[in-house]
Amino acid sequence: MTTLDRVVKPKTKRSKRFLQSREPKLTENTKNAMIIKGGNTSLTVTNALKDIYSLKKPNAVLYKKKNTARPFEDQTSLEFFSKKSDCSLFLFGSHNKKRPNNLVFGRMFDYHVLDMIELGIEKFVSLKEIKSSVAQSSSCPEGTKPLLVFAGDAFDTNGEYARLRSILIDFFRGPTVSAIRLAGLEHILHFTALDGKIYMRSYRVLLKKSGCRTPRIELEEMGPSFDFILRRTHLASDDLYKTAHKQPKALKPKKKKNVSHNVFGTKLGRLHMQKQNLEKLRTRKMKGLRKRGGDVIQGEAAVSPKKSRDE
Repeated sequence: MTTLDRVVKPKTKRSKRFLQSREPKLTENTKNAMIIKGGNTSLTVTNALKDIYSLKKPNAVLYKKKNTARPFEDQTSLEFFSKKSDCSLFLFGSHNKKRPNNLVFGRMFDYHVLDMIELGIEKFVSLKEIKSSVAQSSSCPEGTKPLLVFAGDAFDTNGEYARLRSILIDFFRGPTVSAIRLAGLEHILHFTALDGKIYMRSYRVLLKKSGCRTPRIELEEMGPSFDFILRRTHLASDDLYKTAHKQPKALKPKKKKNVSHNVFGTKLGRLHMQKQNLEKLRTRKMKGLRKRGGDVIQGEAAVSPKKSRDE
């Protein structure tokens, strides 16, 4: 049993709060990512890890020291770092002759590797190389929630590309918010799957004057820019993947009885009432509906007590 696996009883209030923050919650915290450098890396991989870390901040931890780990062969080191830093996402960079400029995107479930996908960098343009006013002055503020756009039929038809899209969404989605203002939509990450490659582009949204209330939108590339090629994959089984997506009963919406919606989204309700006795139903009283003294009820002809003119 390792140090992180044994049961630890808190001795101070600070340690108690720390252990409570690690406990499962109905509403989980924002997923953090650990960015790890392999034992042998190139300048391209090092700059790529730094640029992705700048996009992921502050929900990321960058390990600057080299780590001799091989995720597809031995995953114990990744699981150790996951427990130590409380991160459920990871990015591992390495470089060798067989697989040059290598990036491994992955995620954890219960501090064990759920699935990971290896991508090779064919072309890379860093933040510093893009000569623009945005890159020179300041890019998007730290912690900006990006808009994620996926283009290409492969993300819908290919199982590996669909799982890669799920991993990228988990990695770059940022914190969960209930509402966002228009000025906060200032960063776009665009992923395109075409001819066996994945193109990643990063843009900044510029709101220009349009002469009306709605502003004119312009996109300006701010970097980094990647051309990926898909390499090795390690995907979770269907049962484990289903278990990882299982939600607690408290979060599931309660089904409301006798409530339905039509195709137009109109809310329809059904009411169940007891049988009413219409004989005792009170109606509005009017002078014209009052009974006269000589009126006969129950279908008989009404006879007026006054004499007719003929008599």
